[in-house]
Amino acid sequence: MKNLNKQYILPLVSCFLGLFAQAQQLQSFIQQAEDNNPEIQAYQLRYNIAEEKVNEVDWIPNTEFSAGYFVSEPETRTGAQRARFSARQMLPWFGTITARENYASSMADAEFVEIAIAKRKLALAVSQSYYTLYEIRAQQSVLDERIQLLKTYELLALKSIEVGKSTAVDVLRLQIRQNELQQQKEVLDQAYLGEQATFNKLLHQDGINAVTVVEELLLPEEDIAYAVDVLSLHPELLQYDKLYMSITQSELLNQAEQNPMIGIGVDYMPVSARPDMNFSDNGKDIFMPMLSVSIPIFNKQYDSKSKQNELRQLEIAAQKDNRLNMLESAFAKAISQRNQARIKYHTQQKNLKHAQSAEEILIKNYETGTIDFKDLLDIQELQLKFQINQIKAITIYYRQSAVVNYLIIQ
Repeated sequence: MKNLNKQYILPLVSCFLGLFAQAQQLQSFIQQAEDNNPEIQAYQLRYNIAEEKVNEVDWIPNTEFSAGYFVSEPETRTGAQRARFSARQMLPWFGTITARENYASSMADAEFVEIAIAKRKLALAVSQSYYTLYEIRAQQSVLDERIQLLKTYELLALKSIEVGKSTAVDVLRLQIRQNELQQQKEVLDQAYLGEQATFNKLLHQDGINAVTVVEELLLPEEDIAYAVDVLSLHPELLQYDKLYMSITQSELLNQAEQNPMIGIGVDYMPVSARPDMNFSDNGKDIFMPMLSVSIPIFNKQYDSKSKQNELRQLEIAAQKDNRLNMLESAFAKAISQRNQARIKYHTQQKNLKHAQSAEEILIKNYETGTIDFKDLLDIQELQLKFQINQIKAITIYYRQSAVVNYLIIQ
């Protein structure tokens, strides 16, 4: 069971970051989140409690001791009985305690899988938040470039006014556009602070801690091919297998508890000697070993529990099939959206090249005659749109890759 942690709870490190150091950075964030996350700690404690229950079930019924004093001493042939002392111990049928331990151990296994699921979900959340931070920073970087470029065009427009190639209206248009881009950048600053707080809380640290993200994400040349049948090994499905096994162990325990219980004991009665007689057993105490059997004759409760266990196993099997369908749908959706993101990325890349060529044509026109700053602003608007869409596409690609990793990576 200990190997389950290594086999099914690998952190969701993106294998598409491009640089190993960048992948290691996300890996360290995920590891930090796992180490500090209170939910995972709670699941670990629940597992420890479940493990301890294995020791709890290793018990036998209490030993019974009793004592009585004869107020009126009954006379027997060997003398008067003064008191009665008894000790009894009931013992479960052979294999009952082992059945209890197996059932408790199977429940602990189910709790352990909960840790695996929680770690996967946490790693997915950390990855998604990390890529959101990247998206915001990348957009801000693009806006900075565009603002600086507009400032350059503003100086160009001012010079053009002097030679009659442009008007003050062109300068105002450029300044208005700068203000709009600056506004977008400031809004993104607030968005980044909010997402940074979310990311830090996933790592269970101060929300204002600065987070360093990768400067650029690149699409891999090819996508890694995954076999859908690996989904059957997902912890969310293994959990149902563990629960199914626990019901099997519960039924074995139920059958074991239908067996008789054996009791052993002893009765001791002190006897007073008869003063008027002299014989060998005069005043001899009574010592009587006892053997008893407890038989569950009226066992309707056990039959009912067996029926419940059977129905419970059918329920778990149905739940597992339903969850598998959901995971397969999520996998297909993630692959589809990832492929869409790749298509959009390359399309925006082509459009950006065309827009850059158009910009170069406008700049060359300035050298030979006049420049239409309105057309230049339109081209700048298109370039910004293409760059933002490209950033969104690559971010979607990595977010969906994180979902694929959550579903597939073992």
